[in-house]
Amino acid sequence: MNNGIVSSIFTAGLLLVVISPISGADPTPPNRTGVSFHTSDSNLQHIFDAAESKELQNIVQFTPDMKALVEGGGYTNVWIETQPMGGEMYAKRNLEVALNNQLVFIRAQRADGRLPGMIGGGNALNPTYDWLQGYCFPDPAWKMYFWTGKDRDYLLKLYSVLEAHDNYLWRTRNPNGDGLLETWCTWDTGEDHCTRYMSRFSPTRWPFDYPPVGDRLPDPHDPKNFQAYWMEYKVADPAALPTRAQVLVPFASMDLMGYSHDGRTTLAKIAHELKNGREDFWLQQAAAVRKRLNEGLWNPQRHACFDRDRTGKVMDELIHNNLRGMYYGAFSQAMADEFVGYHLLNPGEFWTPLPLPSIAVHDPLYRNDSENNWSGQPEGLTYQRAIRALENYGHYAEVVLLGRKLIAGIGPEARFTQQFDAIAAKPSSPGQDSYGPTILALLEYCSRMDGVYLDVEHNQVWWSGLEDGGQEFTYTQRWGNREWTLSAENGKFSGRLNGHEVFSCTRGVRVVTDLEGKVDQIVGIDPLPKPATLHAGAAVLKIVVNPNQTYGIDGTVHHSVPFDYPFHY
Repeated sequence: MNNGIVSSIFTAGLLLVVISPISGADPTPPNRTGVSFHTSDSNLQHIFDAAESKELQNIVQFTPDMKALVEGGGYTNVWIETQPMGGEMYAKRNLEVALNNQLVFIRAQRADGRLPGMIGGGNALNPTYDWLQGYCFPDPAWKMYFWTGKDRDYLLKLYSVLEAHDNYLWRTRNPNGDGLLETWCTWDTGEDHCTRYMSRFSPTRWPFDYPPVGDRLPDPHDPKNFQAYWMEYKVADPAALPTRAQVLVPFASMDLMGYSHDGRTTLAKIAHELKNGREDFWLQQAAAVRKRLNEGLWNPQRHACFDRDRTGKVMDELIHNNLRGMYYGAFSQAMADEFVGYHLLNPGEFWTPLPLPSIAVHDPLYRNDSENNWSGQPEGLTYQRAIRALENYGHYAEVVLLGRKLIAGIGPEARFTQQFDAIAAKPSSPGQDSYGPTILALLEYCSRMDGVYLDVEHNQVWWSGLEDGGQEFTYTQRWGNREWTLSAENGKFSGRLNGHEVFSCTRGVRVVTDLEGKVDQIVGIDPLPKPATLHAGAAVLKIVVNPNQTYGIDGTVHHSVPFDYPFHY
């Protein structure tokens, strides 16, 4: 498919990518991709339209030569935990800013391989290296290779960037050689104000390339040091400041292991595409990370991973970061199934009225703080990451369950906040709106429930049409000179490519085709079994589609993931 031509130019060590107009398509840059959605559900239409409108406000002139999508909701910078991922999600609407959200980090890589946790804009990029801030970068940057026309120079540069950062992680974050990468400060994993860090007196930031231990740790009992490195703490009495012995970082970290696993898995994919002979090497390196994570941090009796503090003690709190491990693909299928089965849908842990608290609600460290606190209230960013986390392991019906909860939680107010009250199931973060991760999460869930999703990496189109309420809808995705349109009415939905019908099916399932419209699979995305009749050309398939099961066009089961939980969803 000729979806565009990308030309790469190297200037002073920087990668500049120019997207050329598409032959036969509207040359206006924002129109190379586009989405439209119309539904008879007036509440959903209101929320969707508000999301589209408010996310446009998050596109800014970041530097004189680059527009970018900032986090929004009062956050005017780009963070590596949100904006590469958010940019790629926005590629279906605007390729220019989607690509720039990758390039800003590529441009800002330090000579030793470290990528910045945050970048400010202005006359030039202003990167910060005082903390890692997550790593939702390798996969979205890889997918932009497909969105923008498979430019080899871009891919070569991305390969060198990911390899250098992975080398940096293992050169610095494994100082004791035990094979478990370490987090050294609260912001390394982006868990602002989180009690699991603050109860162990972790520094908020750590701008050094050595661990905060021994004499190299500034004495936190000195008020000047405490103010410089422990900024999130509020200690009125200087006598109550912690001692060095009370600082329990470094943590052996499931997050950091996930960073490396995702980077190495992506490096293997790029190596395969480039045919550079390194695919097997990177697959083996990724497998080694997963194996060590399982050995060092997974508790098979508790069906979850748990970090360890500086002394080697297990940190007993049950945390949503297991879902992050799934986002990074660092869990085995069995580990993912166990965490979802025992914990995710447990109403006493993570399946609260508005699900996905950062720490399980039964845990002593859980806090119901309404403003930027990763100790409790569900985060829009967690909803955003949960999509890939669950889809990595075939838990498609759980994605739908979360989508339904998020839409209800946002509600008719259509206010897109960073956090939600887990018990009241409504927006929190007083006075905040237009928070990008929540907006993009909402738009992505809509595409997985009643819409079209392009899996550009695998040359697939996911056409999803639930029965919820029986509302009529039409969803169109444009890319280059093609339009995929899904329409639903009278109990069935049909897919059209450039106006030509490629299938029709009873509602309640997902149909998967290639980009040319050839039907390949039917998938159970509803938590209840759904009888389905699929028409694709001369072929007719009548089948009962079960949750999390994928069937071929002949009705054979291609893939099956359990959906047999003992909890009411």
